[in-house]
Amino acid sequence: MEKETIFECKCCGHCCHGTATVSVNAEEQQKIADFLKMDLSALRQEFLLTKGNRTEMKIVDGHCIFYGNDGLCKIHPVKPFHCKQWPLHPSILGDINAYNAIKKDCPGFNDEASYEEVCQLVMENRIQD
Repeated sequence: MEKETIFECKCCGHCCHGTATVSVNAEEQQKIADFLKMDLSALRQEFLLTKGNRTEMKIVDGHCIFYGNDGLCKIHPVKPFHCKQWPLHPSILGDINAYNAIKKDCPGFNDEASYEEVCQLVMENRIQD
Protein backbone atom coordinates (compact mmCIF):
# COMPACT_ATOMS: atom_id res chain seq x y z
CA MET A 1 0.00 0.00 0.00
CA GLU A 2 1.14 3.54 -0.72
CA LYS A 3 1.31 6.23 1.95
CA GLU A 4 -1.81 7.93 0.56
CA THR A 5 -3.84 4.74 0.99
CA ILE A 6 -2.43 3.90 4.45
CA PHE A 7 -2.80 7.33 5.99
CA GLU A 8 -4.44 10.59 4.98
CA CYS A 9 -4.44 13.53 7.37
CA LYS A 10 -7.99 14.64 8.19
CA CYS A 11 -6.81 17.98 9.65
CA CYS A 12 -8.80 17.21 12.77
CA GLY A 13 -6.18 18.79 15.04
CA HIS A 14 -6.41 15.95 17.51
CA CYS A 15 -2.65 15.38 17.38
CA CYS A 16 -2.14 18.99 18.49
CA HIS A 17 -3.92 18.34 21.80
CA GLY A 18 -2.52 16.91 24.99
CA THR A 19 0.17 17.60 27.51
CA ALA A 20 3.10 16.40 25.42
CA THR A 21 4.86 18.82 23.14
CA VAL A 22 7.23 18.80 20.21
CA SER A 23 10.91 19.69 20.30
CA VAL A 24 12.23 22.11 17.68
CA ASN A 25 15.82 22.33 16.56
CA ALA A 26 17.64 25.57 15.72
CA GLU A 27 16.85 25.38 11.99
CA GLU A 28 13.14 24.78 12.67
CA GLN A 29 13.06 27.66 15.12
CA GLN A 30 14.49 30.00 12.50
CA LYS A 31 12.01 28.81 9.85
CA ILE A 32 9.12 29.43 12.24
CA ALA A 33 10.46 32.86 13.17
CA ASP A 34 10.86 33.78 9.49
CA PHE A 35 7.37 32.48 8.67
CA LEU A 36 5.84 34.53 11.50
CA LYS A 37 8.06 37.50 10.60
CA MET A 38 9.46 37.56 14.12
CA ASP A 39 12.85 37.98 15.66
CA LEU A 40 14.19 34.61 16.84
CA SER A 41 14.53 35.79 20.44
CA ALA A 42 10.91 37.03 20.42
CA LEU A 43 9.74 33.66 19.06
CA ARG A 44 11.61 31.83 21.81
CA GLN A 45 10.16 34.05 24.49
CA GLU A 46 6.56 33.95 23.29
CA PHE A 47 6.13 30.47 21.83
CA LEU A 48 8.92 28.17 23.04
CA LEU A 49 10.38 26.88 26.28
CA THR A 50 13.69 25.27 27.09
CA LYS A 51 14.07 22.17 29.22
CA GLY A 52 17.74 21.32 29.62
CA ASN A 53 19.17 20.96 26.12
CA ARG A 54 15.73 20.65 24.54
CA THR A 55 13.62 23.51 23.14
CA GLU A 56 9.91 22.77 22.81
CA MET A 57 6.76 24.45 21.65
CA LYS A 58 4.60 25.61 24.55
CA ILE A 59 1.30 23.97 25.46
CA VAL A 60 -1.60 26.36 26.11
CA ASP A 61 -5.05 25.26 27.31
CA GLY A 62 -4.23 21.63 26.55
CA HIS A 63 -2.98 22.09 23.00
CA CYS A 64 0.04 23.25 21.02
CA ILE A 65 0.50 27.00 21.11
CA PHE A 66 0.32 27.01 17.30
CA TYR A 67 -3.09 25.32 17.20
CA GLY A 68 -5.49 27.87 15.73
CA ASN A 69 -9.08 28.68 16.66
CA ASP A 70 -10.02 27.30 13.23
CA GLY A 71 -8.62 23.90 14.21
CA LEU A 72 -5.64 24.21 11.90
CA CYS A 73 -1.92 24.66 12.49
CA LYS A 74 -0.84 28.30 12.34
CA ILE A 75 2.62 27.30 11.11
CA HIS A 76 1.65 24.36 8.89
CA PRO A 77 4.01 25.21 5.98
CA VAL A 78 7.00 25.23 8.34
CA LYS A 79 5.90 22.87 11.09
CA PRO A 80 8.70 20.85 12.73
CA PHE A 81 9.78 17.41 11.54
CA HIS A 82 8.12 15.66 14.48
CA CYS A 83 4.77 17.22 13.55
CA LYS A 84 5.19 16.24 9.89
CA GLN A 85 6.09 12.71 10.91
CA TRP A 86 3.07 12.12 13.15
CA PRO A 87 1.32 9.66 13.37
CA LEU A 88 3.81 7.56 11.40
CA HIS A 89 6.13 7.59 14.37
CA PRO A 90 9.02 5.18 15.02
CA SER A 91 7.58 4.35 18.45
CA ILE A 92 5.22 1.90 16.75
CA LEU A 93 8.06 -0.22 15.38
CA GLY A 94 8.10 -3.45 17.30
CA ASP A 95 5.25 -2.34 19.56
CA ILE A 96 1.82 -3.20 18.23
CA ASN A 97 0.24 -1.74 21.38
CA ALA A 98 1.76 1.68 20.62
CA TYR A 99 0.51 1.35 17.05
CA ASN A 100 -3.00 0.43 18.19
CA ALA A 101 -3.10 3.38 20.60
CA ILE A 102 -1.95 5.83 17.91
CA LYS A 103 -4.29 4.34 15.31
CA LYS A 104 -7.24 4.57 17.71
CA ASP A 105 -6.39 8.20 18.42
CA CYS A 106 -5.95 9.30 14.79
CA PRO A 107 -8.84 9.15 12.29
CA GLY A 108 -6.51 9.35 9.29
CA PHE A 109 -5.53 5.68 9.25
CA ASN A 110 -7.08 3.34 6.70
CA ASP A 111 -8.72 0.50 8.65
CA GLU A 112 -7.61 -1.92 5.93
CA ALA A 113 -3.90 -1.12 6.42
CA SER A 114 -2.05 -3.83 8.30
CA TYR A 115 0.40 -3.22 11.11
CA GLU A 116 3.18 -4.58 8.88
CA GLU A 117 2.32 -2.15 6.06
CA VAL A 118 2.35 0.79 8.45
CA CYS A 119 5.69 -0.30 9.93
CA GLN A 120 7.15 -0.54 6.43
CA LEU A 121 5.93 2.98 5.66
CA VAL A 122 7.45 4.30 8.91
CA MET A 123 10.79 2.72 7.99
CA GLU A 124 10.66 4.26 4.50
CA ASN A 125 9.85 7.70 5.92
CA ARG A 126 12.72 7.47 8.42
CA ILE A 127 15.14 6.77 5.57
CA GLN A 128 13.86 9.65 3.44
CA ASP A 129 13.95 12.34 6.15
